[in-house]
Amino acid sequence: MNSKSVTMNFGSGGREMHQFINAYIVEKLKNGILEKLDDAAILENFPNKKLAMTTDNYVVSPIFFEGGDIGKLCICGTVNDLATSGAKPYAISLAFILEEDVPLDVIKRIMDSIVETAKEADVKIVTGDTKVVEKGKGDLIYINTCGIGFIDDGANLSSHNAKPGDSVIITGPIGNHEVAMMKAREMINFDVNVKSDVAPLNKKIETLLTKTKNIHTIKDPTRGGLASALNEICEHSKCGIRLIEKDIPVDREVRAVCDLIGFDPLYLANEGKFIIICPKDDENSVLTIFGPSAKVIGEIIKDDKHLLTLLTKSGGIRKMGMLETIQLPRIC
Repeated sequence: MNSKSVTMNFGSGGREMHQFINAYIVEKLKNGILEKLDDAAILENFPNKKLAMTTDNYVVSPIFFEGGDIGKLCICGTVNDLATSGAKPYAISLAFILEEDVPLDVIKRIMDSIVETAKEADVKIVTGDTKVVEKGKGDLIYINTCGIGFIDDGANLSSHNAKPGDSVIITGPIGNHEVAMMKAREMINFDVNVKSDVAPLNKKIETLLTKTKNIHTIKDPTRGGLASALNEICEHSKCGIRLIEKDIPVDREVRAVCDLIGFDPLYLANEGKFIIICPKDDENSVLTIFGPSAKVIGEIIKDDKHLLTLLTKSGGIRKMGMLETIQLPRIC
């Protein structure tokens, strides 16, 4: 990281963001919990229960897009991060930074979306805050959340837990959210029928964990996409991952957009998909719960270099690093 000031790449989900977080934040605040850098922290010093906690900021632009809006996104993002730890979401805080002159009809529409999504995810909004900044000093609305949940006995999920021989599963087609954001920003000058995949997945994870406690890792491939999330797992679990390109699900229209503008779908953001890593014997439990869109796309391998590699459709081997430069800012 050569920059002397904050750049947009620091929020991309890629290599520079990880370098910035480790050098400027984790190094100063490390405490045995923070430096694990999972999507939710697990706090174990509670009687009879393990508590999971996560926090996030939502700055998506525009705030309404095909398939969702900032309100739906903030609830889904929070409960999904909790679910990656195996936690059942219990409560969320909700804090708004509003810009002066935002129409109240816009706030009502966002609140209706928050209420509907929280009900779907079965989570309570229990506290919050509202601040207003002068017109021109914000961008309609930013939202901050904090979520807590409780982890049942037997669940032990972390990006540090992947084991050689494990299967790598993606729960559905990748890249839809980022392409939907391109469409909302009118960056695509032809019609594509793509909606954001934003959705709360916590109920499906709760069901999965009643069937098996052998799931090792669940990861949310948001900013930086599938490839960046899998690189993080390689680094944390000290392993390699071999993907099979032909098995990775990508919707036809997402693929067409990528071919036209030169994006790689493996680096596109998702807001309603999970990477799930588990022993091969537990593949069917995952595939049954998430349905026919879920696919086994690779396996964990022993690799001292901790590389993510892709077996291409042509039979070659391609090394996949983290996202290097931001493709589309403010997608969540």
